[in-house]
Amino acid sequence: MALIFRTAMQFVGLLLSFLGWILSIITTYLPHWKNLNLDLNEMENWTMGLWQTCVVQEEVGMQCKDFDSFLALPAELRISRILMFLSNGLGFLGLLVSGFGLDCLRIGESQRDLKRRLLILGGILSWTSGITALVPVSWVAHTTVQEFWDETIPDIVPRWEFGEALFLGWFAGLSLVLGGCLLNCAACSSHVPLASGHYAVVQMQTQCPYLEDGTADPQV
Repeated sequence: MALIFRTAMQFVGLLLSFLGWILSIITTYLPHWKNLNLDLNEMENWTMGLWQTCVVQEEVGMQCKDFDSFLALPAELRISRILMFLSNGLGFLGLLVSGFGLDCLRIGESQRDLKRRLLILGGILSWTSGITALVPVSWVAHTTVQEFWDETIPDIVPRWEFGEALFLGWFAGLSLVLGGCLLNCAACSSHVPLASGHYAVVQMQTQCPYLEDGTADPQV
């Protein structure tokens, strides 16, 4: 029963980490980190991502333009690019490392200690990837709120609001954090004794007392 529970925790943790990693990649390239609705022209909406700005018109559709310069971007967008790339890389490494540490994987069955350490390392990488994804998303959301309620900006000036990518990034980060925690909990849980006949025989042989001539003690 303990082995089933441990395997289930590993599977759910790996699944959440994989889901969070996919969503973090989508968040990185989705041009909807900020939305701008114009009161004067309701048929035209602007969106901003880490790489480009887009305008959505009912007659023309969506037209996007890449940012001309990386250094000309606001600080939160520059740092967000780097952190989201880092999150994607750490998430991939976490999945790769924790995959080799799963109990259901036949590779390295005899090296239980190594598999446990790989699972812990994979969980830490996934957890770090989630934190690295939550930081830029929360930072952009914080600056958006500050600019929205800035009293020095006239009321007639349109304000940026939260885009869909921010909510997707929060969900991705939480999935990675939760998946990493489950992997670490599964690795740190008590080990279940192996039921393999080979290891059972070896254990019986080591516990069996021997006489001086090498034969087993008949009193055992």
